[in-house]
Amino acid sequence: MIARHDGAIVFVSGAIPGEVVEAEIEKVQRGTVWAGTRAVLEPSADRVDAPEGACGGSVYAHVAYPRQQQLKAAIVADGLRRIGRVTLDAPVDVVPSPVDGYRMRARLHVRGDRIGFFREGSHSICDAAATRQLRDDTIEVIRRLEERLAPAGAVSDIELAENIVASERAIHLELMPGADVSRLASLAAVDGVNGASCSHVNNARTIELFGSTLVADQIRGATLSRHVRAFFQGNRYLLAPFVDWVLEQVAGGPLVDLYAGVGLFSLTAAGAGATSVTAVEGDEFAARDLQRNADGRITVLKMPVEEYRPRTGDPIATVIVDPPRTGMSKDALARATALRAQRFIYVSCDIATLARDTRVLLDAGYRIDSVRAFDLFPNTAHVETVISFSAN
Repeated sequence: MIARHDGAIVFVSGAIPGEVVEAEIEKVQRGTVWAGTRAVLEPSADRVDAPEGACGGSVYAHVAYPRQQQLKAAIVADGLRRIGRVTLDAPVDVVPSPVDGYRMRARLHVRGDRIGFFREGSHSICDAAATRQLRDDTIEVIRRLEERLAPAGAVSDIELAENIVASERAIHLELMPGADVSRLASLAAVDGVNGASCSHVNNARTIELFGSTLVADQIRGATLSRHVRAFFQGNRYLLAPFVDWVLEQVAGGPLVDLYAGVGLFSLTAAGAGATSVTAVEGDEFAARDLQRNADGRITVLKMPVEEYRPRTGDPIATVIVDPPRTGMSKDALARATALRAQRFIYVSCDIATLARDTRVLLDAGYRIDSVRAFDLFPNTAHVETVISFSAN
């Protein structure tokens, strides 16, 4: 949350707009101040009990959920106004999510004999169970790994992926330099883990340890199987409505899906009747999964988005982009706008880069048709936003 003092902007963690709090300054840098709430003198009616210590993914946990939705709507509108120079005509609709057990993907850290999340802004471990982000059975798996794997001292971080119903669960172990992998398979083979892989921090090669490191879901008629290391949206409750909303924005005709991942939009669109679908993905793991999931039904191109060249003269009805948090590079955005698609659908987890790229699209002759947000990350300041554009 933001306060101001003697002309400086003060970012205050653990507060709610309208409260009076006692805050301790933690850092000052180039006229900006970071502070943490130490005592709440005049609490907001929206304050609720929350875990101590701002464990990762819980920075909004002290805020009642309806107020979280309002704050996120304001974050989207503010970012578009300040960075994109766009003033919206109406408040942004933020689709809510259940808070408990929403995460299908998590990055955990191993320190000593503990496995958990980092506290915000630190490398100290906190208990993942207290955040309520993971299912109870997933927490039990972490406890088993803590008993067997953590004491070995070979693992620094763990990536965990599971399917929607958590019937499949895989882990990837990031190893300390020089770690011995010979005993890892037996140590990581705990109840509730279907497969594991590992890699050394200084070596990109992935070693399959045991079982299957793939998890899979059926989403709107598409089978989406993915490796534990491949990116995939992490909220089990909003995945289907999120996909439905994106597909509603698709115009009839050829579709290009840039940063296609394992096929979340391209394959569900094809299943919904889209013709001439092209999916472009540069990540090794995601592209491999995309090729397997597509099974010849769509065109798959394994390449960076910046290298994509459509066949000359082919009209494109819809472009979907779902770039990483850093947004699209200038080259990628220039190539995407040059396609002159009738509809341009931008999916983003970062409002700052989305607002920046929105201004480029508007200046290139597009207009905004709709803005909708999905709270894929409840109890955090992050929100997934979908903006649908049409060509003027």
